[in-house]
Amino acid sequence: MLDILLTPIKAMRLRYVPLLLIYFAYGSGVFTAIAGSFWIKEKLDMSAADLAELGIWLTVPWTVKMIFGALVDSVLIFGSNRKSYVYIGATLITISSLLMIAVVGDYEIVANFSKKSVYIIASIIAIIGFVMQDVVADTMSTEVIDKNQTPEQIKQELATIQVLGRLSLGLAVFIAGWAGGELAAIFKDKREIVFIIALFTPLLSVVGVTLIKLNHVPLSPINKQVLYVGFAFALFVIIMGYSQVAYAQEIVFVISLAVVLYLLNGLIADLSASTIRHIKMAMIIIFVYRAMPSVGASLQWWQMDVLGFDEAFFAKLAAISGAIALAGMWIGAKFIVKRDISQVLIFLTIVGTVLSLPIVAMYYDIHTMLGIEARTVALVDTALGSPFDYIALVLMLTLVAIYAPDGKKGTWFALMASLMNIALSAGGLLTKYLNKIFIVSREITADGVITTMQDYSQLGDLLWVVIVIGFVIPIAVIIKFNPSKV
Repeated sequence: MLDILLTPIKAMRLRYVPLLLIYFAYGSGVFTAIAGSFWIKEKLDMSAADLAELGIWLTVPWTVKMIFGALVDSVLIFGSNRKSYVYIGATLITISSLLMIAVVGDYEIVANFSKKSVYIIASIIAIIGFVMQDVVADTMSTEVIDKNQTPEQIKQELATIQVLGRLSLGLAVFIAGWAGGELAAIFKDKREIVFIIALFTPLLSVVGVTLIKLNHVPLSPINKQVLYVGFAFALFVIIMGYSQVAYAQEIVFVISLAVVLYLLNGLIADLSASTIRHIKMAMIIIFVYRAMPSVGASLQWWQMDVLGFDEAFFAKLAAISGAIALAGMWIGAKFIVKRDISQVLIFLTIVGTVLSLPIVAMYYDIHTMLGIEARTVALVDTALGSPFDYIALVLMLTLVAIYAPDGKKGTWFALMASLMNIALSAGGLLTKYLNKIFIVSREITADGVITTMQDYSQLGDLLWVVIVIGFVIPIAVIIKFNPSKV
């Protein structure tokens, strides 16, 4: 048992620090999540479907991650293709935080703009900053390994780095989620203070790449196909977003999926036929697993309005979720490295479905009949379910790292990340459609007049549909396309 607990510590190397701090900075982004959720609910006149639709557009920078991957592989900025990209990303994250401070604090500098517009712009800028830094961290995860090892040892070190990366991310989510929630409760009447404190986030990644000497990485010839196609696709998405074409998001989804699959197919063309088949089957499983819909913002609104969950309680949930996820990843590090991805994803799907049932039970007031407080149910359910998303992501990223081709690692990780985020877009589209079928609304007032009535009557049906879809489809696909059969 002691050996299991010490596994991540024994695996730690100084050369891992820059990428781990980048992941930590990314996880610290949740610092403003609770304050932001309450501010959005109170200040932005947006339905659950509107927020789901916005979420889809906000995944676009992750979808065009291949642009940054190609640049990191091949283009120097101020003499560097690692540090400089982290610095630029940190600058963008800082600009985003300043915009949120201004709009949340009702500063005069943004008085002539709608709150919704400033929020969307700030969100996009922050995501671009995190994407740039994430590309660097992903690329470095294959460069910091000791090359003087057997292929099996290299494979296990790649998996170990992914575990350490998720541990760093989980530690940040635990600390920042809890602290940010507590501060959101303290400064509920002056929420911009939370966003001011959040300015520490971009400093973390800068410290990592500044203090630790990075390995020299030779430049690869620029992949013009990936770069040009990526830029063309990004321009296409911007035009579609501003032109308000009917079914713009659906069109962007189909085109983006086709573009990424085309580029990935070209990138793996020189691998063996069996390896290509294995990768494609794994891609299908990963895509479907991540493309499942969620309930959307309406579930959190219901928890706020009906169950009375406040900022302080959401802070406790964030702390428990982060701590248990961290502990689960820590203890399960050795187990995760050696498991078959399909078997574990089936297990995670079943567990996730079971852990969704307490929320449904609370909607039908079963907890009251049993004499159990809603907060107790939420705490226990959060504690039990916390580690599983991290475990699934580690397995997926390990698979991606194993097949990263030499000289194309940045592009490879970026394209695979794009595919995984396109899957999230698919889930977002399904969430949007479901929220348009099962309409759930919180009370909205404008100038003291109620413009939208509170109505959670269809939330139960929405919960059941999401649970059934999230169980049946992944299980069927995983069984059908299990790569271990090859």
